[in-house]
Amino acid sequence: MKVSSGSPLAGNRRIIALWFPRLATDRLQRRWKAQAARTPSAEAPPEPPPLVVVAKEKNALRLSALDRKATAQGLSIGQPLANARAVLPELKVMAANDGADHKLLERIADWCDRFTPFVALEPPRALLLDVTGATHLFGGETALLDRILRTLRKQGFAVRGALAGTAMAARACARHRDGMVVAPGEEMKITTPLPVEALFLDPVTTHAFRRAGLKTIGQVAHRGRRELTARFGAAMVFTLETALGKAGKPISPRTPLPDYSVERNFAEPVATEDVIRATLVSLAGTLAETLEQRGEGARRLEAAFFRADGAVMRIVVETGSPTREPAIIERLFREKLDALADPLDPGFGFDLIRLSASRTQACETALADFNADLNAEREIRFLVDRLSARFGAHRVLAFQPNDTHIPEAAGLAVPAQELRESRRAWEPRRKGEVPRRPLRLLAKPEEVEAIATVPAGPPRRFRWRRVQHDVVLSEGPERIAMEWWRHVTPQPTRDYFRVEDANGNRFWLYRDGLYTRETGNPRWYLHGVFA
Repeated sequence: MKVSSGSPLAGNRRIIALWFPRLATDRLQRRWKAQAARTPSAEAPPEPPPLVVVAKEKNALRLSALDRKATAQGLSIGQPLANARAVLPELKVMAANDGADHKLLERIADWCDRFTPFVALEPPRALLLDVTGATHLFGGETALLDRILRTLRKQGFAVRGALAGTAMAARACARHRDGMVVAPGEEMKITTPLPVEALFLDPVTTHAFRRAGLKTIGQVAHRGRRELTARFGAAMVFTLETALGKAGKPISPRTPLPDYSVERNFAEPVATEDVIRATLVSLAGTLAETLEQRGEGARRLEAAFFRADGAVMRIVVETGSPTREPAIIERLFREKLDALADPLDPGFGFDLIRLSASRTQACETALADFNADLNAEREIRFLVDRLSARFGAHRVLAFQPNDTHIPEAAGLAVPAQELRESRRAWEPRRKGEVPRRPLRLLAKPEEVEAIATVPAGPPRRFRWRRVQHDVVLSEGPERIAMEWWRHVTPQPTRDYFRVEDANGNRFWLYRDGLYTRETGNPRWYLHGVFA
């Protein structure tokens, strides 16, 4: 079991770069292979033709990705499709799909999370992994790099990789020195013989170096920095320095790093529900010990299940108050798992389960308390967390008082887990006092037809939802002015009346604007119904 928190070591960084030269064609071939496996045939499938992916560039279709067969036949990226068809008429052509390629790259990055949470995307076909301080967990730097490359190749990817002290040096070696592990401080020695294309500069700059006879990184490095800065800019010089290992910058992880995480690797993949839940309980206990030492509790927890085939499943639960009790954490995840429309499919089993606390908060040690009200409050908070885990936090709401005199905005429906004490409390009502406002307000005030009106009072008769009501009693008005500082245009003042019809039904009506002799009575609206 591994426990981690915080960020990697600041110095002596170790970066793994992974480059997928045939990502687009690998995506298509893996999909076709999976489809063929689902529909087996007695006959042996025919040998597939060379595959290329094309994209439109400058009003012409050009090759943007090739498989191994197309490369072996002499085709190259950027070549016009017409020329490629002239060389290989049997060529299989597919349109480029950058969105699908990016999603595949993200799925590969999810798989790489099992080695380090510091994974960054380098579109369109590369990944960076900051493995600083983590290589010893996998048998050393060479063993870790070999394991990653070997597993990805088994999954059907053409991948090249390298490990170095800076991201640029690792990228350069991944492309031109596959499998290279650069010792700390040896970046300059390894990268100087590489071609200038290994700097991944724009084509104009690379072509300018070639024309000047600077064909390797070492030849460029021997030129004066002032000369290079004046000609190509400071950004190019910084790129050169990072490739030589003289400078560097940390990578930007694709996902926010958790505050604390614990994980367990399995020598053999596990697939039974009992083992998975027992593992969650064990991880929750280990995480609770770490949180207790720091005096914190978790507000957001994430369980990640890494399948043996590379798929990653994540389940997130949130709590209304910081907690670190393993039983509560396990119960919340159980509610979440039971509510999944698509059950947690272990496939061939999970070889790694990780529990992370991505949001924490200071938490006081819980002591035994004989206060029934306090214990009841804790039970209610736990019930809210369970319901939110099962149905979603946006479906478990609570009303919170709002500092305004506008009726429809006096109470806000917020997720019950986020409910906090407000500076404004609900207005108390004396025992036996008749409520001055209805408990039930309409979602939106509905206009009513005033049939018989009086100059300063409510209508004697009105029609609402095709039903006519005769007013026998009324009380009001309660005048409410709109909040002028919140609106660009002035809003009319409302006069509210409590009215009762001949059948005993009581309504809350308001007049949208003031009564004048010139305009008469403005429109009337029904805003609520008394119980």
